Amino acid sequence: MDFGTEEGFVDYGKIYQERFGLLRKAYERSHVTEIPEFCRFCEKFSWWLDDYALFMAVKDRFGGKSWIEWAEDIRLRWGFALDYYRRELYFEIEFYKYLQFKFQEQWLKLKEYANQQGVEIIGDIPIYVAFDSADTWASPQLFQLDGNNIPTAVAGCPPDAFSETGQLWGNPLYRWEFHRNQGFDWWIKRMEHCFRLYDVVRIDHFRGFDEYYSIPYGDLTAENGHWKKGPGMELFYAIHRRLGEKRIIAEDLGYMTDSVRALVRESGYPNMRVLEFAFNSKDSENAGDYLPYNYNKNCVVYTGTHDNETLYSWYENLDAADRQMLLDYIRKEDGEIEEICKEVIYLAMSSVANYCIIPIQDYLGYGNMARMNMPSTLGKNWKWRLKDGEIGEELLKEIHRITKLYGRCRK
Repeated sequence: MDFGTEEGFVDYGKIYQERFGLLRKAYERSHVTEIPEFCRFCEKFSWWLDDYALFMAVKDRFGGKSWIEWAEDIRLRWGFALDYYRRELYFEIEFYKYLQFKFQEQWLKLKEYANQQGVEIIGDIPIYVAFDSADTWASPQLFQLDGNNIPTAVAGCPPDAFSETGQLWGNPLYRWEFHRNQGFDWWIKRMEHCFRLYDVVRIDHFRGFDEYYSIPYGDLTAENGHWKKGPGMELFYAIHRRLGEKRIIAEDLGYMTDSVRALVRESGYPNMRVLEFAFNSKDSENAGDYLPYNYNKNCVVYTGTHDNETLYSWYENLDAADRQMLLDYIRKEDGEIEEICKEVIYLAMSSVANYCIIPIQDYLGYGNMARMNMPSTLGKNWKWRLKDGEIGEELLKEIHRITKLYGRCRK
C-alpha cells in the first residue's frame, strides 16, 4: 500500500484512495453479522448510523458527487427511493456501519489506555456541519434551505486580520427556531455522543451561538454578510438539563462584543486566551484581553492555536513595535528567537489560567513549515505530523521541569 513518501506530512489523497482496499478486506473477513457487539452498536446508534451509512453508500453509487447532484428521488429522500437504495446497496451500507463500529471500538480502547495513564482527551465539535454531509441530506429541516434544499445563506466570518474579504466557510446555517421547538434534541445528541469519545469538549466558534454571520448564498466573499441572533443560553440550559454537568471549553476567539462576553460568563465555561494575540499595538483595546494580567482562573491559555503561526515564525514576523511590546513585557532586551519563545511558553505556564496548552511545534521551536492551518486557504492544511524520534528525552525532561515548576504537574 502506498500512503505517501513524506514521513513528516500526511498525503490525504493517497490515504483516502488506498485505505479502502484494506478496509474492505477486513469487512469481508469479519463475518460481521455474527458479532453480537456489532449488532448492539447498530441498534444503539441507529439514530445517526443508518442515515450516515446510507448516505455514504449512495454517494459512492453516484461517483462521489455532492448529494445535491444526485437523482431527484434520493436527493429529496422520497420513500420509495430510500427503500430501493437500502435493498440495492445493503452490503455497502453494512460496510460503512462496520467501519464506524471498528473506529469506535479502537478509539475507546485508546481512550481507556490514555485515561489509565492520567491523560485526558479534549475533543473539538464544530459549530457547523458540511453542506455535503449526512446531517444536511437526512435532516434538511434543521437548516436554512429552500424548497429544493439549496441554502439560502451560508456561514463564515467578516473581514479580519486573517482575511481582508472575510472567511466564506459555506456551511449551511441552522434554523434555530426549529431547533428550539424540538428542545434542541439534535444538538444535545451530538454533545452526548462527543462525551462518549472525549473527556472534555471544546465547542468551536462559540460566539456563533450569540450571533452568527450570515452570508447570502452564491456570494464569492464574506463581505456582504450580516450578523443574526443565535440561540444564546437556551441551548446550553437544554444541554445541562439533559446531560448534567459536563466539561466544556468555549472557543470564543474572533470578533468579540459585550453580548458574546456575557454569554461566555453566563455559561460558566472556560474560554480561550491566546498569547500571540496579546502583543498587537494596532488593536491594543482588544489585545489587552489576552495579556496574562487580565486572565481569571476559568480560562485556557495557548501560545497559539492551530490557526496561528508557530511561535517561532510569529516572533520572527512581528513588526518592530509589537516585538518591543513583547520584550518589555517579558523584561528582555532581545535575544535568540529560541530563548524568546521559551519565555513566552513560561508566560503561559505561569499564568493563573486553569488550563495551559502549548503546541508541540512551539516546544520544538519549529517555524511555519510545521503550521497546522492557514484560515481561508486550501490544499496545504492539517498535513504536518511528528516523526518518530522528534521528541527526545531532553525535551521530555524540559517539559516536565516547566510543568512541575509552575504547579501544573500531577506527579
